Amino acid sequence: MKPVNVLVTGASGYLGRQVVAGLATLRRKKKIGVIVAADVRPVSDADRLTGVTYAVSDIREPGLEFVLKKNRVHTVVHLASIVTPGKKSDRNFEYSVDVEGTRNVLDACVKAGVRHIVISSSGAAYGYHPDNAEWLSETDPVRGNYEFAYSWHKRLVEEMLVEYRQRHKTLKQTIFRIGTILGATVRNQITDLFEKPRLIAIRGSRSPFVFIWDQDVVGVMLRAIVSGKAGIYNVAGDGALSIREIAQRLGKRVVNLPPSLLRAALWLLKRLRLTQYGPEQINFLRYRPVLANRRLKEEFGYVPQKTSAEVFEFWKASRAGGRQEKVTLPNTTAKHRVG
Repeated sequence: MKPVNVLVTGASGYLGRQVVAGLATLRRKKKIGVIVAADVRPVSDADRLTGVTYAVSDIREPGLEFVLKKNRVHTVVHLASIVTPGKKSDRNFEYSVDVEGTRNVLDACVKAGVRHIVISSSGAAYGYHPDNAEWLSETDPVRGNYEFAYSWHKRLVEEMLVEYRQRHKTLKQTIFRIGTILGATVRNQITDLFEKPRLIAIRGSRSPFVFIWDQDVVGVMLRAIVSGKAGIYNVAGDGALSIREIAQRLGKRVVNLPPSLLRAALWLLKRLRLTQYGPEQINFLRYRPVLANRRLKEEFGYVPQKTSAEVFEFWKASRAGGRQEKVTLPNTTAKHRVG
């Protein structure tokens, strides 16, 4: 099989760096041809990997089509998005990157004759709703909430992808709806919650969390690139942990609050500029989407190496010991089994 030429957007991000490193390893095994790592942030000479072409590129601007054509890119891995907004970020900027930037990437792919795009979506695309199924499958509707920009933008992107599948059938799509990523050095909005002296629980809600090891996310991305398999897949470890189970594993107390009290407290704290979170945040904790991974395992052919509980314990141990993660390259040519 001819090696695949790949371009990665958001290549300097937490996940992007690891995907590029995995691709570089596959390139040494002759499974990958050209690798283009594209990001708005330049990469220093010390951080550049052998065999990787680095491009400074803003996905919102023209020029990506030229890069794709010049490097004869077959597969684009689209990771660029605003996951954790900075202090100076605003909703218009986030929309311009998440939604308009994705449309620009898709248009460039179509014009350049790219054959396959691999996209990192999120379980947040399902939305935070009281009537969510206990375990969400890929056939459940995508109903991201407007009040959560990231969730809403993932919904808009997935609706856009439906349009492109109908109009541009030669561009295969692999969409991964990813759960909460944990790894040795990961830090995000969720891990910030776990670092608090006490964890907040909403009375009457389990607040379940599904976790996925960052190396499993890299593994599914690499498998999609090598196999060319299209489709939509939830990416999560087996099982889920409630907020109370998480607190028990951390040895922390849980503060149980009624929804009305927490909503009022968040409203006041945000008004006083003592927190970035508003009263809508209770739904983020109360109605968390819980992802079923049957299709990932049975149809895509990838079994996550760690369950939700195992990856949480891995993160906890890494946090306590300052452990640095060793990247192991998953098997991308056959079904990946635990063990």
